[in-house]
Amino acid sequence: MRIVNLGILAHVDAGKTSLSERLLFNAGVTDELGSVDAGSTQTDTLALERQRGITIKSAVVSFAIDDVTVNLIDTPGHPDFIAEVERVLSVL
Repeated sequence: MRIVNLGILAHVDAGKTSLSERLLFNAGVTDELGSVDAGSTQTDTLALERQRGITIKSAVVSFAIDDVTVNLIDTPGHPDFIAEVERVLSVL
């Protein structure tokens, strides 16, 4: 089995979490497409993240596609949380 670590990094409001949700939905991991505006995403789990509509803490979601395990990492885009992004870079 192969492992792919896929990190999504970009500036604030670029759509990183929305892209993560689309990938999870298209891979069949979720039955419903989550929304940042609705506070129903898989990776933004903190109450403050859902309230503000931004990612504060990096989150990993793992799933399999055929013989490949994908570790999808959603990262913050706001400069105040750059330390969270730096922590993720070591696995990418």
